[in-house]
Amino acid sequence: MVENKLTAIGRITKKAVIGALKGTSEKAQAIVETTADLVKVTIEGVGDFTVAIEKRVGEIVSGAIEAAPEAGGDLFITIKYTVYGIVKAGSDVGVDVAKIAVAATEGAIKVAGKAGADIGGATKEAVTGAIEAGDDIGTDASKAVRDALATSIKGAKDVIKPPK
Repeated sequence: MVENKLTAIGRITKKAVIGALKGTSEKAQAIVETTADLVKVTIEGVGDFTVAIEKRVGEIVSGAIEAAPEAGGDLFITIKYTVYGIVKAGSDVGVDVAKIAVAATEGAIKVAGKAGADIGGATKEAVTGAIEAGDDIGTDASKAVRDALATSIKGAKDVIKPPK
């Protein structure tokens, strides 16, 4: 994708993820923290968190995924941990985790497809990131995320395993 197609939030996300990836060897944690912080900042002061975050998720995902090749990062690791960070941050601010998991997963798959990445691999990593976030949030979130992904994301049922 071309940088000028990114929104302001997408450009900020891209720059932040590049900086985070270049500044540490803990790439997964850097992606999670950067995307989570951007989710929280994006929705501060907004009345309806779920609507605001669903609208911005695609922008955050686009910026993070575009950052991966520039920072020497793995695209699929970036997808997984971007989705994880978005779902976890959404939970932290009271967003419906099932809706945010679907929005983040759909956004990641769409952006990966536009970037020419393997859709099956992108789906697997996005779904895995959302599920791991749901599991880390708690039992109810874990079930809600699994159920939402299974009914909303093509190919998710092949990836979803019962919680540990």
